[in-house]
Amino acid sequence: MEQESLFSKAVPEPLAARIRPRTLAEIVGQQHLLGQGKVLRRLIEQDCVSSMIFWGPPGVGKTTLAGVIAQMTKAKFINFSAVTSGIKEIREVMKKAESNRLYGEQTIVFVDEIHRFNKAQQDAFLPFVEKGSIILIGATTENPSFEVNGALLSRCKVFVLKSLSEEDIATLLRRAMADERGFGGQQIKIADSLLAKLAAFANGDARKALSILEMAVLNAEASADGLTVTEENVEQCTSRKLLLYDKGGEEHYNIISALHKAMRNSNPDAAVYWLARMLEGGEDPLYVARRIIRFASEDIGLADPRALEIAVAVYQACHFIGMPECTVHLTEAVVYMSLAPKSNALYVAYGMARKDAQERMAEPVPLHLRNAPTKLMKELEYGKGYQYAHDAEEKLTNMACLPESLQGRSYYHPTNEGLEGRFAQRLRDIKNWKREHDK
Repeated sequence: MEQESLFSKAVPEPLAARIRPRTLAEIVGQQHLLGQGKVLRRLIEQDCVSSMIFWGPPGVGKTTLAGVIAQMTKAKFINFSAVTSGIKEIREVMKKAESNRLYGEQTIVFVDEIHRFNKAQQDAFLPFVEKGSIILIGATTENPSFEVNGALLSRCKVFVLKSLSEEDIATLLRRAMADERGFGGQQIKIADSLLAKLAAFANGDARKALSILEMAVLNAEASADGLTVTEENVEQCTSRKLLLYDKGGEEHYNIISALHKAMRNSNPDAAVYWLARMLEGGEDPLYVARRIIRFASEDIGLADPRALEIAVAVYQACHFIGMPECTVHLTEAVVYMSLAPKSNALYVAYGMARKDAQERMAEPVPLHLRNAPTKLMKELEYGKGYQYAHDAEEKLTNMACLPESLQGRSYYHPTNEGLEGRFAQRLRDIKNWKREHDK
């Protein structure tokens, strides 16, 4: 629980806290849960709320929604931080909640960042959730399947909150400029185009957008007509230029294409530049990391198998630490991919195999390649004629592994680039052996 100090009222609340929605009607976004007739809205309006977990990225309204629920259900609301609270604090809160229950009052315990609680701390909530002493609402940015104890998770309904769209955030920013709790009534000018750029920069995080807007207003240029927020003000507050980058439009695809082709053309300088354009424009680093993982197999493959390992490791690093720290990991990845030997043999191989799979008759699997776990299957000659390669001295057999109509088809044609040259020689040796031992 939070306790106000003697001087707390001397410090103004942040803009995001001042204009926090108080009703469902004021909440922006999450229409898949809160739209008319949607499940969560019905539960709240009918006062049938039970313990639940809100899972979603930062700044999408998890805490706000919990507060609105508490107000609409007339329950006692206790804000509980998983970062600063331990078993002792949990027990004190549970004792108070149990006392409230005896007087017929319901208590909602909101636990922010519930994934930070260890097993013992999460278990401390269990008996009180089970007997209805509290309604537990947990908020997490991590997958609750992995971060919340199964016993506790089974007693909670999980609701997935989505990142806010640029339109949603622009709506919040305009509201902040007009609302008396925000900057309403003050003479402040800010162009709609600048609010749109701020909304794009926020990357779905309303708290981030409102914080930057507040800083920009505090640093706005004063004149006799009031304050004017300029693009320079906003750039100073974000420590970056507001680049032209539409994450959902043509520019998004143009720049990721430029990054991909720069790496393919072994140009690390260009690759790093296009990477910076994307990240400084507000792109999700995990999206870039996923594209690099694809590149590692599509354009490098077995010419350097380490490329895929590095790409996956960089994705994990980006997930662990986020922006801006993960920029160096992504730079490492794009430089490595640029300098690695190139081969699209795997990409071509799958394309050829897919064409045959789609266009040719779907022949049954040859009997000798089928397992025979039952007596009936053995009687039907499943597995008959199968040759176990490990029993052979060379670890090779001449057993056919394709359907009859595709015998002799070749899909994988390795290059001599990098390590793939060794795979190419190995494949030639295997094919020569099979020809020599063909019946």
